[in-house]
Amino acid sequence: MKAIEMRRWTREEYDKMIAADMFAPGERVELIDGEILQMTPQGSVHATVIQLLHDALRLAFGSAFSIRSQLPIALAPDSEPEPDLAVVPGNARDYWDAHPATALLLVEVSDTTLEYDRQRKGSLYARAGIEDYWIVNIIDRCIEVYRDPGQESYRTCQRFVPGDHISPLAAPQAKISVADIFRRE
Repeated sequence: MKAIEMRRWTREEYDKMIAADMFAPGERVELIDGEILQMTPQGSVHATVIQLLHDALRLAFGSAFSIRSQLPIALAPDSEPEPDLAVVPGNARDYWDAHPATALLLVEVSDTTLEYDRQRKGSLYARAGIEDYWIVNIIDRCIEVYRDPGQESYRTCQRFVPGDHISPLAAPQAKISVADIFRRE
């Protein structure tokens, strides 16, 4: 008796599905390790944190880099995630014909998907060689910074809390205040 196997998708097939309007308008999906996954809806805190961090990263990196919010990144033949934020070299027009294949920094803002972002997304980003991966942990009001990617996971993780400042690896002169990201007013 043959075991039942899951059908895995390639990035090329996934992009063709998108072009053919196979997903409902506004449906949020992403391709992770060959699986098409539905993304969870965003609450107001999640959306606000994305915007606050986007603004902080824009100041940190300047105009030589593009700060992409919830846009695809072509990391592997079977993965096209849409991280909450990605810092990539160049400007938006540089990616007219293809999604970026790497990033200087990837950020996920997490409340309901914290373990998923730590494990599955973290493993994907480490395997892709992303040097700097941040999880903005809304539940514990901290930013988890993952660095030194290995074959399946990151070798180091640091937690930054309000009162701390973080410097992206690719912009070490910048100091991003954790308190500013979580401040309501």
